[in-house]
Amino acid sequence: MADRLRPKSLSEVVGQDHLLGAEGVIGRMIAAGRLTSLILWGPPGTGKTTIARLLSQGVKLHFEQLSAIFSGVAELRKVFEMARARRSQGKGTLLFVDEVHRFNRAQQDSFLPVMEDGTITLVGATTENPSFELNAAVLSRAQVLVLNRLTIDHLEQLLQRAEALTKQALPLDDDARTALKAMADGDGRFLLNLVEQVLSQKSVKPLTTAELALAVQKRAPIYDKGREGHYNLISALHKSVRGSDPDAALYWLARMLAGGEEPLYIARRVVRMAVEDIGLADPQALAVTIAAKDAFDFLGSPEGELAIAQAVLYVATAPKSNAAYSAFGAAKEAAARTGSLSPPLHILNAPTRLMKDLGYGKAYVYDPDTPEGFSGQNYFPDEMPRERYYRPTTYGLENEIKDRLDRWVDLRGTKAREP
Repeated sequence: MADRLRPKSLSEVVGQDHLLGAEGVIGRMIAAGRLTSLILWGPPGTGKTTIARLLSQGVKLHFEQLSAIFSGVAELRKVFEMARARRSQGKGTLLFVDEVHRFNRAQQDSFLPVMEDGTITLVGATTENPSFELNAAVLSRAQVLVLNRLTIDHLEQLLQRAEALTKQALPLDDDARTALKAMADGDGRFLLNLVEQVLSQKSVKPLTTAELALAVQKRAPIYDKGREGHYNLISALHKSVRGSDPDAALYWLARMLAGGEEPLYIARRVVRMAVEDIGLADPQALAVTIAAKDAFDFLGSPEGELAIAQAVLYVATAPKSNAAYSAFGAAKEAAARTGSLSPPLHILNAPTRLMKDLGYGKAYVYDPDTPEGFSGQNYFPDEMPRERYYRPTTYGLENEIKDRLDRWVDLRGTKAREP
């Protein structure tokens, strides 16, 4: 059905008006009758192959298609030779390469001379971020266009076209029709495959959502643990926690787990959130996140995932502070800058007579013996002025720490003025 409903013109392609409309990049190219090399980046089932085929018709180029999964250098050379012969007869070639990111660096480099001399116009399709997967030289010679995931409205348009083609309404109640579109997860081709499965049931009454779930195969969520989807979702989880949005954080956690992400990877990231984004505003966050990791180790899936969910809720609702993170970074910078300065003599131990004679430990004051529990002595190298790295916020426990440090600053100044 997907092939029978394949658009015959660019105006029939749904969901990509930002590219195909009169003001879109491709719309303007078609109007001008001139096409540059393109990389079409978008999720599966959004029309990349269809757009490439229709583009060749729109600018009157011979259409040649390769899949990077099944093609190698030999196939590329053959295509390039035929394109050169075609060009010598005044006919251009649009070479469409599906899954172009699957070509290795050397194979990608082979496109450069034939792109540059006009032998081919390359249209590559990829579901992966071109910034990571394609050579910079290829990207400099091609324009990257982003295709949108199909919305529910776009999927409804496809359902109506399928019904017009088959001359029958889908045997689904309203809730099941909504569920069918959700199952497609933005993939138009997969939706039409689902339609075929529904029609094959030859149901005489509308299916309910539960009956639909039994009748068709649900689409697995798009999630590749080794590629951009992995980094996008963990970034969404981390930033939702940092933004104190527990509901969004739980949603992204559930998305990652549904996609098959390793729970311990998520648990490690949640521990990182506790030390990086919360710190001393709530020191208990570190204990909670470590405990969640231990609980998962002990229980395993799926029960242990609840411990990770609880930890995510804790860090998302905790007061936030990166003061410790920033302070440690500043201290590391100072340590690199100041080299190997020695500590002041009064805070060095003196286990031998010689060391005592040299002044090791002389005039050291034991802070707990002072009336304020604070001596105000200098603990930086003598050659180095005192520096301030840790600046606690007014959030959570850090507000108390801030008051304490401010009091010690005042005491330090008072003791420095004493004779």
